[in-house]
Amino acid sequence: MTQNLRVAFQMDPIEGINIAADTSFAMMEQAQARGHELWIFQPQHVAWEEGEITAKARPIKVKREIGNHYDMGAVETINLSNDIDIIHMRQDPPFDMSYISAAHMLEFVTDRTLVVNDPFWVRNSPEKIIPLMFPELMPPTLVTRNRDAIMAFKAKHEDIVVKPLFGNAGAAVFRIKPDDGNLGSLIDLFFATSNEPLMVQAFVKEVFQGDKRIFLIDGKPMGGINRIPKGDDIRSNLAAGGSAEACELSERDLEICAAIGPTLRERNLLFVGIDVIAGRLTEINVTSPTGIRAFWGFTGIDLMVPFWDAVEAKFHKRDGE
Repeated sequence: MTQNLRVAFQMDPIEGINIAADTSFAMMEQAQARGHELWIFQPQHVAWEEGEITAKARPIKVKREIGNHYDMGAVETINLSNDIDIIHMRQDPPFDMSYISAAHMLEFVTDRTLVVNDPFWVRNSPEKIIPLMFPELMPPTLVTRNRDAIMAFKAKHEDIVVKPLFGNAGAAVFRIKPDDGNLGSLIDLFFATSNEPLMVQAFVKEVFQGDKRIFLIDGKPMGGINRIPKGDDIRSNLAAGGSAEACELSERDLEICAAIGPTLRERNLLFVGIDVIAGRLTEINVTSPTGIRAFWGFTGIDLMVPFWDAVEAKFHKRDGE
């Protein structure tokens, strides 16, 4: 077991997290259990000056006590290349210019510090775009700002889902049924508020039986949970009111993982959560995948153990040990 690595987490404020569900907290717990030293900071605490990347960070120790789940020391200025061995980029999306800028900043330190997931490939693997590399695994899909193309897709598939290309947590995801006349107004609303293309997909009716979140570590499937939408809501995201249940990975699920695994490894995307509905790939989550605690609760398996095994192995390989 590796001891005394210096590990920093770039993440959202720890004060407000739900320690019973938060994956970043589980990562910190396992790192601390292995003897690693922890620091925490947020993207706005990072600075580039004369070629050096620093952060105003605080040393931290975590503990599983609701309402009293951490002890933090005083703010320190740390050099992210010299003072830290491993950085976890774990702030939540949206995937916007702020997120992209944070990835650029961390990319400056990757020659000396291991950043998980690799910020270059996080930046170049948006979660609804990277699946487009595997169209044979997806439901029928269109990405465009062309109104006529969207209308033609609707005429062809009748029952469709419309969502922002860079949205997260199920926000602004709409189902347009065959007899729904609101598509034109919805397009107008999206295009008036954003310059981004839309993603349009054929509706997969099996979503009401669940949307699997499958966890991959270094491109290898480790298990998953099935997320069930609430009522007639098509969104299964736990943040949008969905509930989780235990599940087994099907042969089709494993085929999808085998197809995308080499790309994840090539891109140094060490911890990934993919979304699969009825054997169809819909998203590849590389920013801050969640659901680990639910999986742990159903199976008794702490995936942070193999995750940290993989992180430490990659660190030592980089370090030439």
